[in-house]
Amino acid sequence: MELHEALSQISEIRRQMARTAVFRGYRSATAAFSGVVAIATALAQSIWLPGAAKNVKGYLCYWLVAALLSVVAAATEMILRCVKSHSPLQKELTVQAAEQFVPSLVAGALLTLVMVWFAHDEVWLLPGLWAVIFSLGIFASRRVLPKEISIVAGYYLLAGLVCIALTDQGSAFWPWTMALVFAPGQFLAAVILWWTLEKDHGQP
Repeated sequence: MELHEALSQISEIRRQMARTAVFRGYRSATAAFSGVVAIATALAQSIWLPGAAKNVKGYLCYWLVAALLSVVAAATEMILRCVKSHSPLQKELTVQAAEQFVPSLVAGALLTLVMVWFAHDEVWLLPGLWAVIFSLGIFASRRVLPKEISIVAGYYLLAGLVCIALTDQGSAFWPWTMALVFAPGQFLAAVILWWTLEKDHGQP
């Protein structure tokens, strides 16, 4: 019984440490890469799909592929660092970070499907809604990230609301609408991650 209680106490201490520790699996280079992906996707859309308003499925394919590339890059970085790490705490933080952010990704994907199938005339709202949902994922993850990351979450929330307020069925599908929302946000995230986690800290 004493051994069981001791193990339970150790487990609780580890959980408390994980709640107060900072997750270092998100890196500035990965965030900056996703910003570059947004710009490259906007360029590709402007060249090969200039009339996206008349080809919404094509538009969604472009940006969903861009989102997939960014998610795969971030997930790969997290998994590799988790595998290389010999710290059980960092592995627990990786799981926590994924649990906090993944629901927003799932919600964004499901919202996209529902709007395409049942609210096709309102699909133009998606760029702004994606930004709002992304902000919620960042807000949910702030417990394991530097407190300055709330600036990025606030930016995405504001940018998403402005996008909904100022765009319409034509301008929402303009190639640079998504890039102007997501590229600055990801570059801002890269700067904050570099400044708070990587500058003068080496590569833990």
